[in-house]
Amino acid sequence: MGVPNENWKLSDANREYKTATPPMIMGSSNFRSKGRLPVLSYCRQGTEAAICRCSQPLSGFSARCVEDEKLLKAISAANSGNHYMYVVDTRPKHRMQSWWDTQKDIGRIIVRISSKIWNDEKIRESDERKRLNAMANRAAGKGYENEDNYSNIRFQFVGIENIHVMRSSLQKLLEVNGNKGLSVNDFYSGLESSGWLRHIKAVLDAAIFLAKAIVVENASVLVHCSDGWDRTSQVCSLGSLLLEPYYRTMEGFMVLIEKDWISFGHKFSERCGHLDGDPKEVSPVFTQFLECVWHLTEQFPQAFEFNEAFLLQIHEHVHSCQFGNFIGNCQKEREELKLKEKTYSLWPFLLDDKQKYLNPLYSSKSERLTVLEPNTFDRTLHPRQSVLNIIMNMNEQNKKLEEDIKDLEAKITQCKNGVLTKDLLLGVHPESPALKTSLCLKEQSLLPGNDTLRAIEGSSPADNRYCDYPEEFSKSEPAVVSLEYGVTRMTC
Repeated sequence: MGVPNENWKLSDANREYKTATPPMIMGSSNFRSKGRLPVLSYCRQGTEAAICRCSQPLSGFSARCVEDEKLLKAISAANSGNHYMYVVDTRPKHRMQSWWDTQKDIGRIIVRISSKIWNDEKIRESDERKRLNAMANRAAGKGYENEDNYSNIRFQFVGIENIHVMRSSLQKLLEVNGNKGLSVNDFYSGLESSGWLRHIKAVLDAAIFLAKAIVVENASVLVHCSDGWDRTSQVCSLGSLLLEPYYRTMEGFMVLIEKDWISFGHKFSERCGHLDGDPKEVSPVFTQFLECVWHLTEQFPQAFEFNEAFLLQIHEHVHSCQFGNFIGNCQKEREELKLKEKTYSLWPFLLDDKQKYLNPLYSSKSERLTVLEPNTFDRTLHPRQSVLNIIMNMNEQNKKLEEDIKDLEAKITQCKNGVLTKDLLLGVHPESPALKTSLCLKEQSLLPGNDTLRAIEGSSPADNRYCDYPEEFSKSEPAVVSLEYGVTRMTC
């Protein structure tokens, strides 16, 4: 099946979305939430290290599954370059660790609840609630792998919050962005309190851990969250993006979304609110993934074939429902709706206008960009001006300056040859882009308050009555010092 590891093979046990028949696969499927057993997501070229994904085990208080233990052992054994593998739980550690600790003091917690004695307890009420929630989850059969039952595995919690926390964070962020009267300090304070960038950092940190485990330790990694279709998709797809240059091309990025999001059953219809349903199921999971990719394109502008417009176009059509790729909650649902026959795919639509989405700084031959090592800073990500935009603006200015230089050199050559014409003497000296920019800024600062705001907020050139000033400056005039605009202009 094209995997550079002979220990992996393609299975059609779930071809018709029925219960798998091999005992090991069926046992592991029954032991995992929603039947989502460990499967291969990415295999590293040149090594045997792999990224696998699944859902949480239904371990309960004491349950174990021999078939699931054998399957994880087989995944670990498929990588001869390392004797252990990582099991990465994307959920916060403080919510999971107490599940095993709860067994030791269940009786003590029940006594506390019945007697309602809280004042002399050493454990705070918030910690007590975490234990109670953990106990309720364990009673419902949810949990994580017990290290005593699985050999040669190492656990790692990466602390990505659930869909409800992310939805609340986005709402706070939108409230901050929608308030036009905020000062700069208030805006940054609101941005920090929303927690949005902190969540983006947590997702990126998880992907970085995956990439380092594969590259540095040559260890295979098994990733799961609760049901394996939200945080798991984020981490696995971003980890693959850091490791594999192909996924940073336009075509490869489409394949990555098809593989780790669409085929693995991310619930697009519920998370994006396509239909009237439970509003509590709506969450910006895929939006966070695209923003993480955007942050990577900002740090590595030469590593990605596509630009910001490409990401924005995908995000728009995830919610527009104009294409069938993102309709439905799983692959089975899309097949039942016959979306391939009834709808169009988004990818040909984007490829038809490929030039619009190409990154001019992309370098496919750069060896140092084979594996990306992003920096997520000490505390959180910070908003910044786009590096690509700065470079492109500088490039445009350089082109204009080069044209000005050629024009002046031609006139100098004519002067040396003794060709002096009236047009040459009265010709207008080209203005540099930097000078034009400074003139525009000066003009806007001298306008009344409302008009200044209109010009800054970007009314179109057609209805901006101040855009004609630079043309007035370019007209031939005698030498004059303009006190109104504070600029000395010499025309000969």
